[in-house]
Amino acid sequence: MANLTGKVAVVTGSSKGIGAAIAERLANDGVAVAINYGRSTKEANELVAKIEAKGGKAVALQADIASEADVVKLIADAQAKLGPLDILVNNAGIYEFSAVDALTADHIDRQLNLNVRGLLLATREAVKAFGDRGGVIVNISSSAVETPPPNGSVYAGTKGAVDAITRSLGQELGAKKIRVVSIAPGFIETEGTHTMPGGGDFKAFAVSKTPLGRPGAPTDVAAAVAYAASDDASFVTGAVLTVNGGIRI
Repeated sequence: MANLTGKVAVVTGSSKGIGAAIAERLANDGVAVAINYGRSTKEANELVAKIEAKGGKAVALQADIASEADVVKLIADAQAKLGPLDILVNNAGIYEFSAVDALTADHIDRQLNLNVRGLLLATREAVKAFGDRGGVIVNISSSAVETPPPNGSVYAGTKGAVDAITRSLGQELGAKKIRVVSIAPGFIETEGTHTMPGGGDFKAFAVSKTPLGRPGAPTDVAAAVAYAASDDASFVTGAVLTVNGGIRI
């Protein structure tokens, strides 16, 4: 999308999977991208090299999005290396499953701290960075909000919070020329889904419930993010865009 040329974006959790596809799509559309990673140094550097080989601009920045100090440094470092921030994609997140009678405080805290707390901290820093210029925040949610799976109460709850945050901030930040949009993927085939216990069985089940008859690809989500971040979506805020092939579980 030509109207993204010259923009600067931070994509959290973008060394692989959906985040990597988002970073690569934005770079292909002319955005200078900060690729954030937690531990996947090799993958992040490989993605930077891939983007640069196509003539794009990217840097790899390590940060734990659950850490307030790391988040503050991430946004500051991204701007120091790439210029004023225009786009934040809150993609970093984890999913873990547990029956309610086996829940632990650690299980709850891990997902809340990254999926919700970290998203809010990154958003806070991005809003400061946008200043009077305005900007766009894209939050990666999940179709699990609408069709939460058994044993997924914590994960679905965190993504429900993401959608509520999106709607609230859409109201709050519009006057500052900041748009906030959630993208809610369905079953997306990634490295992570291949290593899930029973992953093959769940993929077959998910596809059987998807009217379009296939799993989603990371590029499907990336295309939606590129739209939400662009001027083509200039009148879209506080909204949830579902990218799930029509799945109903």
